Order: sequence, then structure tokens, then C-alpha cells
Amino acid sequence: MLRVGGLTPLSSTDWPGQLSAVVFCQGCPWRCGYCHNPGLIPAQAASEIAWDEVMALLRRRQGLLDAVVFSGGEPTLQAALPDAMRDVRALGFKIGLHTGGMYAKRLAEVLPLVDWVGLDVKAPFAGYAGITGVEGSGTRALEGLEQVLASGVDHEVRTTVHPELLHDDALAALARDLAARGVKRYVVQAFRPQGCEDAALRASGTRTRALQDTSLAFAGLFEDFSVRG
Repeated sequence: MLRVGGLTPLSSTDWPGQLSAVVFCQGCPWRCGYCHNPGLIPAQAASEIAWDEVMALLRRRQGLLDAVVFSGGEPTLQAALPDAMRDVRALGFKIGLHTGGMYAKRLAEVLPLVDWVGLDVKAPFAGYAGITGVEGSGTRALEGLEQVLASGVDHEVRTTVHPELLHDDALAALARDLAARGVKRYVVQAFRPQGCEDAALRASGTRTRALQDTSLAFAGLFEDFSVRG
């Protein structure tokens, strides 16, 4: 069964335009310092929500919600994800996925099952390890991006910006690279300290220049661009 570390019964922000329940899948192979869900990083947690409980809640929400978003952690870490998505689809919900794109085989398996993907791209691909703490993570993330772009599934690409981890020039370079690769919808979102366990990153997370101002140099590269936070 899918290991679930958290469950939000109602969200209007995890899939823009959809009223969704959010299933937070336990486990992530990366160690991003600014992570706001660090309790979801271990493969197993001391307290998890049984899949039967998730399904019971979703049955009560039929007709009230549009969709269910599988978030994390990293949902594609778990072999049980495709079957869990099929269970939810059978209840009549649309399926959303939040992913870093690092598990190519499982991403390929679930893309035909989802209606929308929120793909996190963390940095220029050559500098990914500076965010994730894992060598080679940029290669895997790029492969995930290419899979999503080729799939035809509705999606957005988004980047969380901490001023100490992703400088403005690196963000601009990343945006140009994404546009050149065919990304149409791009979101940049400001780091938020809630949940972050790194005291130094919390202390240095305030920007001196508004993210909206920084993004003026590249916003026009995309058909749909926005700043959150």
C-alpha cells in the first residue's frame, strides 16, 4: 500500500483552478535544505495514514472535490503509486502529481494516469547537487522534464527561489534554458521559512530585490508566467 505521511482534505492551491485533496507520499531521495516538509523525507515515518483511511475520506468527498493531488516527499519513489492512482481514478476524481521527476521508469508509468503535473525544477541542471545534496540529480531531473514535455500532459514547471541557493543570474539562466527546451508555463515561487529546519536558510531567506522585479528579464519567454509568494 502507498505510504502516506499526510493528507489535506481541501486545497485550492496545489492544483490551480481545481478543488483538490492532497495526498502527501512518504519518502524523498533528495535533501533540499529549504524543504518545508522535512518530515516526509524518510522512507518511513513513525506515524502514517493507512491507505484505507485515505480512500474512505475520498469516498465522502465525491461530488465535492474535483481532483486528488499526489504530492510529497516524492510520490514516484513508491512502487504502489500507480495502483493508488487507479483507485482514486475509479472514484471519478481527476489526478494531479507533484514531482521532481527523478524516477524515470515510474514517471513513465504514471504519466498516462494523470491529468496534470506540477514539476519542480530546482536549479540549472549542472548545479542541481548544490540544492539536493545528491550528485547526478540534475541529469535525472532533466530526464524527468523531457518526459513531461513529451507526454502532452497538462503541466506547469516551477522553481522555488532561496536568495542564497539560487542567485538571480542563475535563475535567469535557468529560465532561458527551460524556454529553449519548450516549457510554456513557468512559475517562480519565493522561499517560505515555514517548516524549514535549516536555521541559517531561514535567517537568510529574505530577498533584497523583489522576485517580481527579478523575473522581468525573462517573463516574456513563456506563454504563461507567474510569481507566487
